[in-house]
Amino acid sequence: MTVDLRVISMGALSAHPLRAEKGDLRPAHLTTTVLSIDDRRILVDPSLPGKILADRLLERSGLHPNEITDVFLSSFRPEGRRGLELFDDARWLIAEREREAVGVPLVEAFQEAQDAGDEDLAATVRDEIALLQRCEAAPDSIADGIDLFPLPGVTPGLTGLLLALPQWTIVLASDAVPTIEHLEAGQVLQACADIQAAQESLREVVEIADLVVPGRDGLVPNPLRQW
Repeated sequence: MTVDLRVISMGALSAHPLRAEKGDLRPAHLTTTVLSIDDRRILVDPSLPGKILADRLLERSGLHPNEITDVFLSSFRPEGRRGLELFDDARWLIAEREREAVGVPLVEAFQEAQDAGDEDLAATVRDEIALLQRCEAAPDSIADGIDLFPLPGVTPGLTGLLLALPQWTIVLASDAVPTIEHLEAGQVLQACADIQAAQESLREVVEIADLVVPGRDGLVPNPLRQW
């Protein structure tokens, strides 16, 4: 079966360190894609605010939010899920390792906020817990030809997607490969939960992928392949 990949919105870093940029020069957001196979429409990382994302989705794919069957989050970072609640009819998926890595600290933070009598903070954390509970642990294979590809490092359970197509192997890498410049330079983001794990994840992408969708770029060829 053929998987159709469509980039809905190309992401950006708030400042690109490999272009000697500093500070917050622009709003940061992740690349958002749609994977279509049979009657499934899988949206990956709804990073833009809802109204903007709905417009981009229609513009780039002809789809409306209620036509999305699944949403996959590469991580639970707020930056990657601003438009999540736009897809309330869809199944929300996240890797089990990321779900567990986020869930335990959230429960602890909620208990601490309650103990301190900080009702506002407790309410905020409670909302985050409810959002995480709505996200199901994604199966190893989301659909035929679309498999989870664990890429820990930036977060403990960051997970991309592997598309094993007849002609190409494509990896949706999220921030394991932030931009084409990071891919070419073999560098990872400095803000990592585990920088050594992040470097290993980058190497895995380079070894296996013919084409890469970085976390902040569009679809690009692996520059280290012999074409």
